[in-house]
Amino acid sequence: MLIALDEIKSNNSDNNPKNNSSLKRIGNFIKEARVSRNKSIEELASDLKIGSHQLQAIEEGNEEHLPETVFIKAMVRRISEKLKVDTNFIMSEFKTERKEVNIEEIVKEVSIKAKNNRNFKNQNSMEVIIFILISGILGLLASSLIFNIFSESFQNQVPKELINKN
Repeated sequence: MLIALDEIKSNNSDNNPKNNSSLKRIGNFIKEARVSRNKSIEELASDLKIGSHQLQAIEEGNEEHLPETVFIKAMVRRISEKLKVDTNFIMSEFKTERKEVNIEEIVKEVSIKAKNNRNFKNQNSMEVIIFILISGILGLLASSLIFNIFSESFQNQVPKELINKN
């Protein structure tokens, strides 16, 4: 992710009003993910069976070279799924209009979401471990109770020799 951060910052520093659009922010995310995975625009476009000029227009946030918004959203969804980035987060950016793009804030937001995801996964694994431990302890208790019940019943039995003598 850090590979393209300087490039993205320099792209955002110009005063083009299109840089403030949600598509520009989404394009920056996509470009950053693509570059960090060492894929060229042509490779990714070929994998997705879309035109490389369309992928480049999405990355640049250049709506004039793209079809209707519904098609842009469909392409962005496919691209984010192919790059294995948080599709829900990317799609929610379409609904968010901001006056200025602050890459540091966006990167921080994404890293917080990733950290929360890791914490959730760690919490789930701890819950599984605790469940297994409790199940094991309960299993030991149950087996020792059963063993004690059977051993007491065997101890209380009269030996066969005594029964036969009577």
